[in-house]
Amino acid sequence: MRILVTGGAGYIGAHACVVLAERGHDVVIVDNFSNSSPAVLPRLAALMGRVPAHADVDLRDAAGMAGLFRTHDFDAVVHFAALKAVGESCEKPLEYFENNIGGTLGLLRAMKSAGVRNLVFSSSATVYGAPDTVPVREDAALRVTNPYGRTKLVVEQLLGDVCASDPGFHVANLRYFNPVGAHPSGTIGEDPGGVPNNLMPYICQVAVGLRARLSIFGGDYPTTDGTGVRDYIHVVDLARAHADALDFLQREERCETFNLGTGRGISVIELVKAFERASGRRVPFEIVSRRPGDVAEVYADPALANRLLGWRAELDVDAMCRDAWRWQSMNPMGYAGRAAA
Repeated sequence: MRILVTGGAGYIGAHACVVLAERGHDVVIVDNFSNSSPAVLPRLAALMGRVPAHADVDLRDAAGMAGLFRTHDFDAVVHFAALKAVGESCEKPLEYFENNIGGTLGLLRAMKSAGVRNLVFSSSATVYGAPDTVPVREDAALRVTNPYGRTKLVVEQLLGDVCASDPGFHVANLRYFNPVGAHPSGTIGEDPGGVPNNLMPYICQVAVGLRARLSIFGGDYPTTDGTGVRDYIHVVDLARAHADALDFLQREERCETFNLGTGRGISVIELVKAFERASGRRVPFEIVSRRPGDVAEVYADPALANRLLGWRAELDVDAMCRDAWRWQSMNPMGYAGRAAA
């Protein structure tokens, strides 16, 4: 199939492009590079065998999107493009709603005009907020606690309304838990601009000497070592799920929502120790106060994805840390022109 990948130059999008190409799909990337780097494109070429077709277009640009869909006869869309930092979303809610929801509206209008009716949506486990029980199933209560998560939930609801209005439109909502790691070659990986918002890239930057120490928010949770527990999933496993979701849509022709995680929780200190084993580097840390809104543990029940997609996470925490360290050690300052702050 010919697949449009929105945000395909980003962290997860780039890994998905590689997997899609490996499955024999023709990939076209649309990305405005507001939160990614064009330097990823030649790296993707090294992994995919050719430079992927790409367009520097904002999804809210109706004329640009119409031209893109006129140029290419797409069979499906994988939609990653979004702003994604929880803290930043609390400071800039208008920007997050405009970009994440407005961009999706622009994409859906272009898809409708072109008759493209299969969509895989990059959602998030943030839609669950603080869950009542773990592991978390897809039918758990939805209670977002920040603007970023709210944009994901609103888009899911929007897509549900589109599916209800058009039985021929099919969507797979993929709710990610905590993506980490990098391509095993070290060619592509996570390259946050400025101070990392997520745990693994912060650990990497401490290990490579860009930052002095890691702050662990809370050491008195009711967990095995007192630190928060989350479900970390290797980005390559996550990327595979998108290709499997496309196959599901082709096969089943319906709308469905899936949790993507390993089903196992890992504490912050467990992740730090695994990274130290993988890297041979010490990662200094200090325990500081809890962050408002954080919960003790959140991890997925991935049974539905196992059953309906035929997908399951295969790479363990040691592989996650080993590949993350390979990427960071080979690219200490990230992609060209994306030096860490």
